[in-house]
Amino acid sequence: MAETVHLFLGDHENTLRNTMADLTDHKVVQRIWKYDHTLWKDDPKEIANRLGWLRVAETLRDEADTLKSWAKSIRDEGLTHALLLGIGGSSLASETLHQTFGSDPEFLTFSVLDSTDPGAVLERAVQIDPAKTLFIVSTKSGDTVETRSFLNYFYTRTQAQLGRKDVGSHFIAITDGGSSLEALGGKLEFRRIFLNDPDIGGRYSALSYFGMVPAALMGLDIARLLDSGIRMMNTCEAADNSAARVGAVLGRLALSGRDKATFLFSPEIASLGDWIEQLIAESSGKEKRVGIIPVVGEPPGPPEVYGSDRVFVRITVGEDGRNEKMDALQAAGHPVIRIPITDCHEIGGQFFFWEFATVVACEQLRVNPFDQPHVQTAKTIAREKIEGYRENRKIPRGNALAPDAMALSDFTYQARPGDYIAVQAFVHPTSETDAALAELRDYLRRMTRLAVTVGYGPRFLHSTGQLHKGDSGKGLFVQLISDIPKDDPPIPVEPGSDESLITFGILKTAQALGDYEALLNADRRAIRFDLGADVPSGIRQLTGG
Repeated sequence: MAETVHLFLGDHENTLRNTMADLTDHKVVQRIWKYDHTLWKDDPKEIANRLGWLRVAETLRDEADTLKSWAKSIRDEGLTHALLLGIGGSSLASETLHQTFGSDPEFLTFSVLDSTDPGAVLERAVQIDPAKTLFIVSTKSGDTVETRSFLNYFYTRTQAQLGRKDVGSHFIAITDGGSSLEALGGKLEFRRIFLNDPDIGGRYSALSYFGMVPAALMGLDIARLLDSGIRMMNTCEAADNSAARVGAVLGRLALSGRDKATFLFSPEIASLGDWIEQLIAESSGKEKRVGIIPVVGEPPGPPEVYGSDRVFVRITVGEDGRNEKMDALQAAGHPVIRIPITDCHEIGGQFFFWEFATVVACEQLRVNPFDQPHVQTAKTIAREKIEGYRENRKIPRGNALAPDAMALSDFTYQARPGDYIAVQAFVHPTSETDAALAELRDYLRRMTRLAVTVGYGPRFLHSTGQLHKGDSGKGLFVQLISDIPKDDPPIPVEPGSDESLITFGILKTAQALGDYEALLNADRRAIRFDLGADVPSGIRQLTGG
């Protein structure tokens, strides 16, 4: 791997030399492997107990064959589908693997639910047969509100069909030992509870049970994935390694103003971008310091559409990394990093590569890569809205505007060079909505020449949400909400209960308002549009269409 990563930094070539000297002088790589928390902060809190990811691929490799055999036994019992209930780091790695490889026909088909949108929940409910489904309840803490809501809903539906005696065998959990989910899973007689290493944070858990148990159920070659991760782990033990170089360069470039790390991929590994996005964004954006803003899913354009705040990273499969568009960007003076990999199974190595690169980048930025101090603020406000709803049966909609292209244009006049725009879509994810959001993204980029990111809520709260509220304040936030549909599934108060106090629509509405108010409380520039019932049409009205 060290020979194939190509860095072109243009006018920033001195950055590479200075960065490598800094890594050597401060023994950065050696200190990471010594679990030295002082590399990032004097206080060991949420650092010393967050470095288990460094060796987890090696540890889990011995279980690969056993996991695969266990997964095959599930299929042999007649179960045909696995539905993962989770969000953020607990779901993104497995989603990346599924979109990259699919499922082996002799194992389980696979899907993920990571949205509290009523339409998204009902789509999954309609698509599956509970009698033939294994539900994977995936949450490190055990009490993530989205995951527990999904559990309550699908457990209750499955119990109604199968009865109390058999329902537990259709559920497994992946969580930390001692979590509330471990206790609940035991009480409800889950088929199996996988206790992950508690010294691994959610976004660093791709090569742990959180990524590998779902991969085994899909029938993927997890031994090969883990071997790829182990090879990269061994490579990264060298004082001068490619992951450390890339991470340090990204950190240094961010400090110099090029903080928009724009990722491009071969189509077969495009989904790796969502995983890298949450890893970098949630690790680097905090303490009102400069963070690294990952830009993924943005169609590449000619050099003139980009500002001087970009660095481009292209990861390709089975190529030498050459690309005409990258060549043009490089010729225009933009820093370009090219990472060619041999085949898709090297994605295991890429998981480790980017975990290592990210913690090195955070050393340059002087932030703790393992905490997420600003995530809780939006959760707290959302919880207050839900409590208010339980008391008076009303949920505030907030000061949202009707879709208005002029209002959006006026809002963007606040932008300064080096800013970015984040579109936060608390709406039902559909292919038509995807297309409308892509049009909005392109419109905003052409109008402002700023980097534009797009995320569905509440999913992005567990990905870029930390960066939005914790970085140095370069973001302009465009929140999109929609009507709560009439068909809005209730959330049971506990698994198997007929009692419900709120619906998924109420939960999503509270989460959107909670994040909007948290942005304003953090002195962020934000605007809110209510798209009504026709979401794609409402989005297109924002572009004047």
